[in-house]
Amino acid sequence: MRIALSQLTAGPEPVRNLGLVREQARLAADAGARLVVFPEATMARFGTPLAPLAEPLDGPWATEVRQIAKETGLVVVAGMFTPADDGRVTNTLLVTGPGVETSYDKIHLYDAFGFTESTTVAAGSQVVTFDLDGLTIGLATCYDVRFPELFRAHADAGAVLSLLPASWGAGEGKRDQWELLVRARALDATLWVAAVDQADPAASGTAVTGRAPTGIGHSALVGPDGTVRERLMSGPGLLVADIDPDEVAGVRAAIPVLANRKLR
Repeated sequence: MRIALSQLTAGPEPVRNLGLVREQARLAADAGARLVVFPEATMARFGTPLAPLAEPLDGPWATEVRQIAKETGLVVVAGMFTPADDGRVTNTLLVTGPGVETSYDKIHLYDAFGFTESTTVAAGSQVVTFDLDGLTIGLATCYDVRFPELFRAHADAGAVLSLLPASWGAGEGKRDQWELLVRARALDATLWVAAVDQADPAASGTAVTGRAPTGIGHSALVGPDGTVRERLMSGPGLLVADIDPDEVAGVRAAIPVLANRKLR
């Protein structure tokens, strides 16, 4: 399967960000991709008041993403914010395209490094996978990468690929942690991990102030053996690569960590 990871810098205006989604989806389709993955918070970057922007999954923003998927023939994965019952929002991944319609609400909230996502965001509770062209694919978001049990749950559900949209917080050592964690989760669960971060705003010529996590770039496709197959640097870019699902079976035969588990 050919997939595309769109490393972009989202701004505070959802309508303008839809223009980036449409542009990047068309490039991905032209490159022969079947699936295009956008970062967490593609709808509007962190540091923006989220509650006034949040929309349900049948609202205008998601409806336009569905139209982009229809126009390009792609399955599109994009981070957005949906209303929660308590006045907060939910950090949601919309997955839409021919024959596919689902969503995932971020389970592990970024209450770390001086940022408290749970103040404005309500946590999800359900592990979500979906099927595309006979392959099962798992969904995770940003801070979820620090919790290996989620990726093993994807594997237990039959996934050969986990998608990890993110808007990673900058800071000392944070790039090293991002790269280490993405590789570790692929090896923990012996599956492909496609990790797509927001581009570093500075590399996009965008000034951002405050402590909100707005991305550092360095999106990557990691094989089930934990090796980085393709990567981007800090600036905006589109990574297009092929994944071989048969590699998963080979790695699991050689490194049967899932079968050898004693604790579940």
